[in-house]
Amino acid sequence: MQIDLHNPAQFTEAAVRQLLATGQPGVHNQLRVSDQGIAWLSTGVIGGMQLEGLRFRFETWAAGSGYVGPQAAADEAWVQQVFNALRYHWENPGQDYIDIY
Repeated sequence: MQIDLHNPAQFTEAAVRQLLATGQPGVHNQLRVSDQGIAWLSTGVIGGMQLEGLRFRFETWAAGSGYVGPQAAADEAWVQQVFNALRYHWENPGQDYIDIY
């Protein structure tokens, strides 16, 4: 799943919730945003790998940490925190690595 941050109909808390729900809790996940404004969860390319074309990336969420998957998506405060961090860093570029804790 991807979210187009340019499109207000796509860039919603519900979409962020759905994106988090699609995460794979048993592997490392990283939320990445391209220069074109596409947000997605990456499992194969994480950390400081393949940064060309990225506007920013969040800290890698370790396998089993509870930051992705259905339980994470059910946590309203977590969804709001991720949504707010996405919105803020999309509107205020500058950092390429985001630690939202």
